[in-house]
Amino acid sequence: MHKLMARFTVTIGICTLLLACGPEQPAMPELNFEESLQQQLILALPGEVIEIPAGVHEITRSLSLDVAGVTIRGAGMDRSILSFKNQIQGAEGLLVTADDFVIEDLAIEDTVGDALKINDSTNVTIRRVRTEWTGGALTSNGAYGIYPVQSRNILIEDSVAIGASDAGIYVGQSTQIIVRNSRVEYNVAGIEIENSTFADVYDNVATNNTGGILVFDLPNLPVQGGRNTRVFNNQISNNNTANFAPEGNIVGSVPAGTGLMVLANDNIEVFGNDFTDNDSANIIIVSYFINGLPIDDPNYDPYPESIYIHDNEFTGGGETPDSEPLALLQSATGERIPDVVWDGTALPGKRGNDILCFSNNGDMSFVNLDASNDFAAPSFDMMAHDCSLPSLSVISLSSAQQ
Repeated sequence: MHKLMARFTVTIGICTLLLACGPEQPAMPELNFEESLQQQLILALPGEVIEIPAGVHEITRSLSLDVAGVTIRGAGMDRSILSFKNQIQGAEGLLVTADDFVIEDLAIEDTVGDALKINDSTNVTIRRVRTEWTGGALTSNGAYGIYPVQSRNILIEDSVAIGASDAGIYVGQSTQIIVRNSRVEYNVAGIEIENSTFADVYDNVATNNTGGILVFDLPNLPVQGGRNTRVFNNQISNNNTANFAPEGNIVGSVPAGTGLMVLANDNIEVFGNDFTDNDSANIIIVSYFINGLPIDDPNYDPYPESIYIHDNEFTGGGETPDSEPLALLQSATGERIPDVVWDGTALPGKRGNDILCFSNNGDMSFVNLDASNDFAAPSFDMMAHDCSLPSLSVISLSSAQQ
């Protein structure tokens, strides 16, 4: 019996040894950072926080997120960097189609197309995010840096956008918008609010762009009727970078040296801003007709109306205009271009104070270009615009965003 047990024990030991010495199962390969991040975005659950550690992380394909309630958080816009310098696939850096989205404390650099695009989302918070094309102001750069579109309840704050070939911070076809405490530099348009309603743009620095801040309404888009934007307490200076937009882009018509441009938008309040040394003009107000393009959209209103400009400060500007009508005006007068330029185009029967009202702007100067009459008789008389309009309402977002 003892011998039998001994033989059984030896047999078990040999079998165990043979199993231990058998062929090893291949280990699962470790995911690199890009693969791991892609997987986290795909498998994310509502309420999850995805952390981006400090460092420069090379990303070669577009990232996307379609789960509501997710936060993407880095260690700082100059510490956690998603670099798309070697991107080989995809049209954006990060595309988000999800509600209740938060992204903060990271940078997205050198994407082939748009850096951060958010589409059809509600409750979007973009905080301390930097988008940048590090090679400078190049036509080959992506169009948009921070780019929410067809969305609502949008907060963009404490962010930086550099080098976009269209707009650094662009909010389009959206409503209930705040853009604040951000810096835009070396973009064609620094900040652009387009075909949108109820926006507050304040406490930003717009410098060294082609145009500092644009408020546009364009035809042939699903959402039209841009109105109710307040632009206030911004520093808008030295926006004199040559226009580097790709040919055919509407922002390609923005003259270098534009501080603020309002195109075909209504109910705009501009106040408390410092305009400094924008070489074409500090403020330009125009109809869509200024582009010389046909309008084939029967629902489109091409005229700006109810623009209230008050309590701003103007220093310099208008010295070297990048616009044929403005250059001809300067040649004729021998003076710099006035602080506020209006093309003078309005619906028949509309009075001057239906279009523009000015108050408490110090020694601000003005010109009506008389564009609808081929610039035949520009006028510098502001009397028709010495008026005020009711202040627009403050934009309020959700408690989590405020």
